[in-house]
This record gives sequence, structure tokens and C-alpha cells, in this order.
Amino acid sequence: MPPLLSLYKNLKETLSFYGVDCNKPYYISSGNPIFNFPDKPFRMDFYALCICIKGSINIQIDTKEYTIQKNSFFIAIPSTIIKFNTESDDFKMKLLFFEKNFLLKDISNPFIIEKMALFQNNGAYSIIQTTEVQIDNIIKLLNYLKGKSSNNGKFTAEITRSIIFNILFEMAEIIHQHTKHTEITSLSTSNTYLKFKELLQEYILTHKSVTFYADKLNISNKYLIEIVKKASGKTPHEIIAEFLLKEAYVLLGNPELSIAQVAFMLHFNSSAAFGRFFKKHASITPSTYRMQQN
Repeated sequence: MPPLLSLYKNLKETLSFYGVDCNKPYYISSGNPIFNFPDKPFRMDFYALCICIKGSINIQIDTKEYTIQKNSFFIAIPSTIIKFNTESDDFKMKLLFFEKNFLLKDISNPFIIEKMALFQNNGAYSIIQTTEVQIDNIIKLLNYLKGKSSNNGKFTAEITRSIIFNILFEMAEIIHQHTKHTEITSLSTSNTYLKFKELLQEYILTHKSVTFYADKLNISNKYLIEIVKKASGKTPHEIIAEFLLKEAYVLLGNPELSIAQVAFMLHFNSSAAFGRFFKKHASITPSTYRMQQN
């Protein structure tokens, strides 16, 4: 069995792994249970929206635990690490998954989704408890989307994109009402900072130095540090460590990989170096984390 990271390369592979046939760059669920939840943490490589319409579910997002109840929704960016813990017997949810490249086709601003300030927790995800009326409005849009996307018309893709954008803006409005925090402080800082995070998603398994990302952005290390600090309150080193730690969580969740193999896949010089990194940022050793997960 290959490592978990290679099992979830895209939306189609993720859904097919759980018995869902999807040949489109987006997926809208019916609201009924579609598969048994995986018992190991995994990384999503697509945008995800989950609305709880009945019951509750306890999930772990980037190692933090949350309970999502009726009239709550969860929205997350690609690379977010998810683990499903427990759910109530009556739990039901509506899902929308979509790939960024599909949604942004013919869109001039590649960071339009990020500019909506949808993702309040480290710029990665949001969990919001809201009103039944607001949830019903989003569910109506999702049902409308499911109906329109099932057509095979000349402009089905364009109509689908416009409805997804409508849903995202509706959710952005709800999130804005619940929180006044916006991570990005200016347009120029925003684009460079978002490009930095985008590069991290692509290269984190092979490159851990600030210099590499500064060179990719054609800026100096000092300027990258200033921009990242201004946008997030953290240093590039801290954000690189966060991304790397998330990948470590996923790999350690696969019991068929030894800790030495995990260290090698994350490009550490030795198991000891990986162990020091993990304990510094997770406060426990890799072996202790693995025992807790199992």
C-alpha cells in the first residue's frame, strides 16, 4: 500500500478511493451518507465545504479538534489535514468539493478566493455556527448547483462556476458577520504572501529554506520576512514549519511507514533530525504521536 500522500492526488482519486465516481473537477453531494469515514488523517488537495444538516461530527483539523453541529459549516483550502473522529448516528451533511483550476478558468485574479477572507484559522479553514435561515439559503444554492451541473449544455461549466462563486460570496458574508479579522493587510502584501503559501503547497516536501522561496518570488530573504510578518504575524520559518508538520502528521498516520522512511520522505538528514523538529513543534516525539493515533 502506498503512503497516504500519494493516495490523494486530486479530487477524482480521493472520491474514487471511497467508492464515489466523479469525472468532474467538482462534486456536490446529495446529503446522504456516501462512504465510511477514513480512520487516518489525510490531506485534501481541493477546496472543501461541508454543511451539517443533522446530528454532529467530531473532526480533527491540523491536529485541533472541533465538533460541527447542525447549522454549522466548515470550509477549507487545499493541503488542510483532516481526520474524522466520531459522528452521531443521525449525522448528515451536504458537501461541495472543487478544484481551484476549474473555478479560476478565465479569471484574471488568481487569488480571488483568498481575497474573500473565507479562511480565518491560519488562512486555512473556518468553522462557523450560524442561523438556520442562512444555512437554508446555502443549501438551496447547493441544490440549484447540483441540478444545473447535471446538465450537459454548452454553458454548463460557466453556469457551475458562477453558482460556486455565489455560494462562496454568501459564505464570506456570513464569516464577515461572525469575525472581523482579516489576515491580509494590503493588496501588494497580499499577492506576495499568497504566492509564498501557494509555493509551499507545491514544494514543502523537498524545500525547507526561506532562500528557496524568496528566489522563486524574485525577492530578497529580508523582504520576504517583512511581507510574511506583516501579513500573518509570523516568520517564513514558522510558516514553513507549520506546513512541514502537517505533512509529517499525514505520513505518521500511515503505520506501514517507519519513522526513518517518514524522515527520508520529508528530506531530513536523519531520523534524529526529524525527531528533534517534530518534538520542538508538536511537543511530543514522532513515536508517541503515532501511538496516540493508533
